[in-house]
Amino acid sequence: MNNQPSTVFADYARYYDLLYRDKDYAAEAEYVADLIRKFHPSARSILELGSGTGIHATLLAEKGYEVTGIDLSLDMVNIARSNVEATPQPSTLNLQPIFLEGDIRDIRLNKRFDAVIALFHVISYQTTNEDVTAAFETARQHLNSGGIFIFDIWYGPAVLTERPAGPSSEIENNVPSLQ
Repeated sequence: MNNQPSTVFADYARYYDLLYRDKDYAAEAEYVADLIRKFHPSARSILELGSGTGIHATLLAEKGYEVTGIDLSLDMVNIARSNVEATPQPSTLNLQPIFLEGDIRDIRLNKRFDAVIALFHVISYQTTNEDVTAAFETARQHLNSGGIFIFDIWYGPAVLTERPAGPSSEIENNVPSLQ
């Protein structure tokens, strides 16, 4: 494996939730839950590959799923854990996502799940055919018989031809400068 250094995401992790604060995570989590209910109604456990700061995982746990999130960046994992601790939990909810540091190309948890998900174009960050194959093998190794794998990818021609449009915005955060 040509391991990408997790330090690439260290600075990004500090700004991640701020950059994506307008993202409709609730609608995305509901869409994923709908797919799971449609294609595997008895599913209870989810492995999320590339879990970032844990927002999807937390929302899916609130829907009753047991979620384990994997991310290459320990900084993202730590933020995800902090986000879970900071989220008020309904008294009926005793399912909290678990977050672990790991590379989605080669992590093996010795556990199987009803569903594996890789959202927000995580598969597109695999830069070689071997990386994509390895990430898919990780999903396969962790799926129960009859399990489902849900992922999204960038559509290359659209990425290259459709330029960003619309308003832009500036963001500010009280994160120490990178000196």
